[in-house]
Amino acid sequence: KEASYDAIILDWMLPDQSGIDILEQLRDSGIETPVVMLTARDETVDKIKGLNTGADDYMTKPFDLGELLARVSALIRRTYKQQSNVINICDLSLDRDKRSVHRGNKPIELSAREYALLEYLCLREGHIVSRSDIYDHIYAFENDSASNVVDVYIGYLRKKIQPKGFSPLIHTHRGQGYRIGNDA
Repeated sequence: KEASYDAIILDWMLPDQSGIDILEQLRDSGIETPVVMLTARDETVDKIKGLNTGADDYMTKPFDLGELLARVSALIRRTYKQQSNVINICDLSLDRDKRSVHRGNKPIELSAREYALLEYLCLREGHIVSRSDIYDHIYAFENDSASNVVDVYIGYLRKKIQPKGFSPLIHTHRGQGYRIGNDA
């Protein structure tokens, strides 16, 4: 409840509280983050209860990691109304499966944090994303929310995805945040 997530993988049988109880609390508090229930409970009645409680998908153990990742990826695509795991903005291409970025035909090397920030902006293409939203989503478990880490990483991204000769893609909206997309 303290941070924002693109998806939640939730086990039914947890030591202190059941996953179903946690799911009910999330949904009752208005959190709509997609949830995949991952559990050993494989009876049809359990699947029905999990889905009716608010899970978006349900997988039983044992499971294939590739299938779990594909299901989570599909939920995230639907959340952000993406048709595929490749996001194209102007001549920038971000492949979420390969975790690769290209501008034109040139590959761009990004650190894990730079990639996470770019992906977050790309999933919200055309929308202004506040510094606090970026911080909460990407840096939520760091101590200093008043730091300029978001601005620093925006600067790193700009240098890498907007080299000389390329049009700017990341735009600053003073007092509001950042937006990726055409300037128009």
